[in-house]
Amino acid sequence: MSLYLEEEGESRLPINCQEIAETVVEAALEYAECPYEAEINLLLTDNDAIQEMNHMYRQIDRPTDVLSFPMIEYEHPGTFEFLEEQENCFNPETGELMLGDIVISKDKVVAQAEEYGHSIKREYAFLIAHSMLHLFGYDHIDHDDRHMMEDKQKEILEKIQILR
Repeated sequence: MSLYLEEEGESRLPINCQEIAETVVEAALEYAECPYEAEINLLLTDNDAIQEMNHMYRQIDRPTDVLSFPMIEYEHPGTFEFLEEQENCFNPETGELMLGDIVISKDKVVAQAEEYGHSIKREYAFLIAHSMLHLFGYDHIDHDDRHMMEDKQKEILEKIQILR
C-alpha cells in the first residue's frame, strides 16, 4: 500500500498523521477485503482551501471536514472483481490500484474533536475511515446507506482500537 500524504498551511495536528493514516487505510483495505495493493493520496489542508474545493466540486460554498475523490466507479460498493478488466485503474509503474484522493481540513479535525468530546486522533482516524468507504463506492445519500456506512466506520475503528 502506498499512502502519499501532503500537508498545506502552517498549523500541524499534534499527532503522527502519517502513521495513523497508514493504520486506518490498511484496516479499511483489509475490512473491505480489497485483493490489491492500493495507492491513496491524502491532503491535509485548512478550512479556506477545503471550502474552495467544496465550492468548485460540489457547489457548496462552506468548509467541510473531508472530501473524497474516488478514481473508480463501482456498480456495487465494495466489490473489486470487475477491476481486473479495467487496466486504467492501476498505476502502470507500481501495479497498485489507484483508489483516489482524500482531503481533510485540519481545522475541522480539531473543532469536531472538541465538539464531539473525543481525541484529535479519533476524529482524524474517523474521517479517513469515512473517506475510504467513499473510495470503495459507498455513500450516505439515504437513511439505510448512512447507517451502513456508520456501522462499517465503527467496525474499522474498533479493529484498530481507535475508540471514542
